[in-house]
Amino acid sequence: MFKLRQQFRSVPTNTALSVVAGILVGTGAFPVNADQTGVAPPQGSALLLEAPADGVQIYTCEAKANFFEWSFKAPEANLFDKQGRQIGTHFAGPTWKMADGSEIVGEVIAKADAPERDAIQWLLLRAKAHQGQGILGEAAFIRRMGTKGGIAPAADCNASHVSDEARMRYSAIYQFFSAPKSK
Repeated sequence: MFKLRQQFRSVPTNTALSVVAGILVGTGAFPVNADQTGVAPPQGSALLLEAPADGVQIYTCEAKANFFEWSFKAPEANLFDKQGRQIGTHFAGPTWKMADGSEIVGEVIAKADAPERDAIQWLLLRAKAHQGQGILGEAAFIRRMGTKGGIAPAADCNASHVSDEARMRYSAIYQFFSAPKSK
């Protein structure tokens, strides 16, 4: 830091702070606000539930034509309320199942890069199947945002690792929205 102060001694304070902030943002020291508009639910949709999630994204090493790659298999996460109590789970489908018996299966309709380089994308999903009458009974859209971690492993995926599974830790916020209200 001493060298940094010496370099900026003759630079106005606001300029020096802007440069330092730019360096920190560029290195990922501070998260950048992601553009949520790409994964926003339709106008007129109402937020029904927001649930933090903690779990893993599961990848499998697969042979594809003449190369190998980590392929996404499924999520496996617990959903929590604002007090930190588990209220549901998230698993393959993608499916969200709540303790009240309601369940929803979604399909991706929009994606946006996460502001953190090592985080999975933010998503907007449309509900394609419902089960039960609880909190998710009226959900029409699901948004995944605030992601941390969960990207495919950096480890080699090659012939000696085919069918290996990697469980990459992640967290996210899942928001469940109603269909837009007609006027």
